[in-house]
Amino acid sequence: MKYMQYDQQSNGATAAVPVIRVWKLSKDYYLGRTVVPALSAVDLEIARGEFVAIMGPSGSGKSTLMNILGCLDRPTSGNYWLDGIPVGEMSAGELADVRNREIGFVFQNFNLLPWMTALANVQLPLVYAGVPTEQREQRALWALAMVGLASRAHHRPMELSGGQQQRVAIARALVNAPSLILADEPTGNLDSRTSMEILTILQRLNARGITVVLVTHEADIATYCCSRKVTFRDGRVMQDTVNVTPAMAQERLLRQLPTEGER
Repeated sequence: MKYMQYDQQSNGATAAVPVIRVWKLSKDYYLGRTVVPALSAVDLEIARGEFVAIMGPSGSGKSTLMNILGCLDRPTSGNYWLDGIPVGEMSAGELADVRNREIGFVFQNFNLLPWMTALANVQLPLVYAGVPTEQREQRALWALAMVGLASRAHHRPMELSGGQQQRVAIARALVNAPSLILADEPTGNLDSRTSMEILTILQRLNARGITVVLVTHEADIATYCCSRKVTFRDGRVMQDTVNVTPAMAQERLLRQLPTEGER
């Protein structure tokens, strides 16, 4: 997918198209004759290179939004542009290609295949993309090295801790070099220290230019560690705030390490 540009009307300068833009986006679910609105006329833009936290109580619409942003679901009405391209005009095959090549997914429950090694799990998106075998292994090993797990490449998920499994999931998400990572509660099943380890990895990937959109219930992560926090309630954006100086998770992690006398 090419990175497109448009001209700002205000001064004629060229500005980058947002990675994500949704306009009047709505999603309804139907229970018999009952209409249940999940999203209601949401307007949102996310620029390339941002690290955005999506927050809100259960039922606020944040997971529905993530499914639409990930091209896993379609809105009832409204429009969604991904890198300036209208997603609503894409065919099923084009959507599948976008999901595989342009977007990396990280889930709360890891979603690793238990009978496969970490290396094989990370290679799966490359298999679907038709990448030759030799390149698949090389790229998967690179992705595992990026998350500090090259030495665990031949371990199966049950032989890994929860934090290590989530690292494998992140490696799988980035193996196709996506421009966007969507992380849905990636620290939800992890302790505080392991959560900081995962957040450190996501911040490092973001520093390399990858846009990260993170759904979280953890207010400290959203408020202090991301560059922007968008709060949802009842299917609408209630608050959108920028964090000019986000905290570095690695620094918080180092502060959690025991001192010499505590060991």
